[in-house]
Amino acid sequence: MIVRGLRVGVVGGGLAGITAALRCADAGLGVVLFEGRARLGGLATSFPRAYEHGELDVDNGQHVFLRCCTSYRGLLSRLGVAGEVRLQDRLDIPVHAPGAPPARLRRTGLPAPLHLAGALLRYRHLPLPDRLRLVGAALALRGVDRTAPATDARSFGEWLAAHGQSAPAVERLWDLVGIATLNARAERASLALAATVFQLGLLTDAAAGDIGWATVPLGRIHGVAAFSALRAAGVDVRTSTKVRRLRPDRAGWRVQVGSGPEEADPREAAEEDTLMVDRIVSAVPPTAAERVLPPEAFARAPGWAAELGSTPIVNVHVVYDRRVLDAPFVAAVDSPLQWVFDRTEQSGLRRVFPEGAQYVAVSLSAADDPAVDLAGTPVARLRERMLPALAALLPAAHDARVLDFFVTREPHATFRGAPGSGALRPGPVAELPGLFLAGAWTATGWPATMEGAVRSGESAADALLATAGARAGAAA
Repeated sequence: MIVRGLRVGVVGGGLAGITAALRCADAGLGVVLFEGRARLGGLATSFPRAYEHGELDVDNGQHVFLRCCTSYRGLLSRLGVAGEVRLQDRLDIPVHAPGAPPARLRRTGLPAPLHLAGALLRYRHLPLPDRLRLVGAALALRGVDRTAPATDARSFGEWLAAHGQSAPAVERLWDLVGIATLNARAERASLALAATVFQLGLLTDAAAGDIGWATVPLGRIHGVAAFSALRAAGVDVRTSTKVRRLRPDRAGWRVQVGSGPEEADPREAAEEDTLMVDRIVSAVPPTAAERVLPPEAFARAPGWAAELGSTPIVNVHVVYDRRVLDAPFVAAVDSPLQWVFDRTEQSGLRRVFPEGAQYVAVSLSAADDPAVDLAGTPVARLRERMLPALAALLPAAHDARVLDFFVTREPHATFRGAPGSGALRPGPVAELPGLFLAGAWTATGWPATMEGAVRSGESAADALLATAGARAGAAA
C-alpha cells in the first residue's frame, strides 16, 4: 500500500523508531525522525573509548539474537547489514563452572523438543535426578498459555517449583537462559514472558534458539547503517534534537523541540521550535512517553510508567595481555559471572593494544538483585570481585596481566518484566487519534529484546498506515 500526502513524526531513534520510520517511508509517507542523542540505535549501540594511540569501539551491551528473531533479522536485511552478523549453525552454549569440566547445551538434529533432550540428560552441572526432572518441566512449559492474564500474573519461579525444579536446577539451568533474556531471576519474572522465551526459542522449533551476534560494533549496524538507510528512504533524520512536548492540534500534532525547560508551557514555544505533523509514533522509553505526551494518551492513571518500572544491566570490560577465552562466549554457573563474551575483533582491539591481547566483556543482567546490588557497586569493588571470578572460570586468566578494566551501566536497560507487567504495557494505538506507541516495553508479547523493539515499530507503523489508508480511501 502506498499512501502519499501525510507527514509522520517519529520520536526516538532506537530500533523501534528506526523500524517505524522506514516502514512509513517505504509506504510513501513523509517522515521526520527525532532523536535526542547524537547517534541512532538507542540502547543497542556503541561508543568510542579513547587511548593514547587510538580508540576502542565499545558496545553498550552484549546484545545477541536468536534465529527466531525474524523481525530483527529482517531489519538487518533492510539496513543492508545482514552480512555483518554471525548466526550459529546449531545452538551451542558452553557452560563453565569454577573447578569443574565445562558442559555444553547443544542441540541435535532431532525435531523439537527432542533436540535438547540429550544435552539436558548429559548436563553435568546438575545431579541425574534433577536432569530427569528438567525434561518433564520443559514439556509442561511447552503447553503453558502465554497469552492468558493468569499466566502473566504468576511468577516463573513459582511455576518451576510447582513442577519439581530444585533451587540448583533453577540457578544452573533455567536462570542461565532466563536472566539474560528476561533481565530478571525466575522468582521475579512473569511466567508469560518466560514461556514466550522458552517456547519460541527452545521448545517449538529446533533451529529457533541458534544464537547470533554482530561481528562489527553495534554502532555501525544500528547507527551508521540505519542513518544511511533512513536518509536513502527520504526520512528527515534529526539527531541531537530533544522533543519536549507532543500535543494534539486540530491540524494534527505539534512537536515542540528545543533546549528550554521541560516544564515550560508548550503554548509559549517559539514558532521555529514547533513542527506540525499529521501522525505521531512515540518510540521513547515509558518515562519519557509519560512526560512528553498528554495524560489522556494512556488508559492508565498518571504514574503508570513508574509502576511498570525498569531493571539495570551492568557490563564489566577487561582487556588481558593474552588470550583467555577460546570461544565467542561462555555462560557461567556457580559464579558471580553470568555470560562472558570475546569482543576482541568487534572492538578493533588491535588498533590500540599489542598483538595477542584479548578483550572480554561480562554481561550482568538483573543488576538490581538485592543479593548482589551490582548496579550500585563501585568500580573498585567490582574489580575485586570480577577478576578472581574470571580467573576461576577461565584458567588462562590466572596468569594473564590486566591491561584495562572498566564498567558500563544501563540503569534503565529494560522494563521490569515482573508478574502482572503485561497489564501495564499498552498496544500500538494510543487513546488519542493520530498517536501510535512503539518500544520494547509496549505490548509485543515479547520481553525487552531487540526483537521486541523491532516488532513494536512494525506494529505501530502498520496501525498508522491502516488509518492513513482508510482516510485516503474515504477521500477518494
